Amino acid sequence: MIKIGLLCHRRISSTKHCFSNIFHQDLLRCGRGMVTLIVATTIDPASIGPASALLAMPGWHPGPPIQDVPSFVNRDVRLLKHDSSIVREDHLDTRWEETTGETVDEMIFLSKHTAASKRPALTVHPIGVPHLTEGDQLPVGGKPAWAAPPNPRIGPWFRLLKTIADSQNLTPEFEVTLEATHHGPVTNAPTMFVEIGSTEEYWKRQDAAQAIALLVWEGLGLGGGDAVGDWSRNCFQQRILLGIGGGHYVPRHMDIVRKDGVWVGHLIAGYSLPMEDPGPSKAQANLEVGGTWKQAIRVAFDTTRAAFPLGEVLAHLDNKSFKGWQRNAIVGFLAEQNIKVGKPSDFC
Repeated sequence: MIKIGLLCHRRISSTKHCFSNIFHQDLLRCGRGMVTLIVATTIDPASIGPASALLAMPGWHPGPPIQDVPSFVNRDVRLLKHDSSIVREDHLDTRWEETTGETVDEMIFLSKHTAASKRPALTVHPIGVPHLTEGDQLPVGGKPAWAAPPNPRIGPWFRLLKTIADSQNLTPEFEVTLEATHHGPVTNAPTMFVEIGSTEEYWKRQDAAQAIALLVWEGLGLGGGDAVGDWSRNCFQQRILLGIGGGHYVPRHMDIVRKDGVWVGHLIAGYSLPMEDPGPSKAQANLEVGGTWKQAIRVAFDTTRAAFPLGEVLAHLDNKSFKGWQRNAIVGFLAEQNIKVGKPSDFC
């Protein structure tokens, strides 16, 4: 299991406050029945393959169905196995809570990844379509101006997945990568997708499925070890990377997240930052740039902050992906919103 470094002394907050927060989280988990909800679908081989491999591991037993969707239980983990499109099964967290009375602490979706390159890949990413507005098409689920809180495990699990893939000799054939925030379904709980890409040949690969199952098994501590990326166990006021700009695979943000101890929130690619070119006036000071980019940044920041209580969210810009007027507009807006910008060295 990867060793996750959490110490960054310049960010240590009050120890008393830290342990008070942990005790509060534990009380919530015990008193309200807080659970992790894993979601798989039988119509996707890259989803049901890892789910089947995970269910073959010890400790699972049948749980309560929700609207004819069967579930399986292992300690405080619940796995749902439905027969629908995984990006359109909205509100599974609230539906589970209404059925069982258990509070969903986080969600993990198992899914396929598609790419024009057809390159084999193992990916991790947050979800949402924060740049869309009412009337826009929603080809892959979600709802306008929405993003789920990013699951705090995304950064630590990305690093753990790389370690597992290396140990299973899946690399370099499979690329292990983050993806930018995109698609649905609608959830309220902190959420992440873990995917196998990028064609049917690889979606069905049993070695890839086993690697994803092992990621979940080790990452949630189901094998008896410590869980990986549990923010509620974080004793120090860490900084969280909010990625802004770049392509779908966010390489400049990912370079930072590869380092042990780095937490990651939403990753908003350039295509999710629609900006209207102001033309000749772009050289003017105090430029007002139209588009939904401000909405996307604000939604991404607010939901990232909600996912990391006591953390400090810093925006990290892929500066090379922006034109000068775009970068100036974004930096100005971040300053107006009191959102701090971090350099690579600012993330532990």
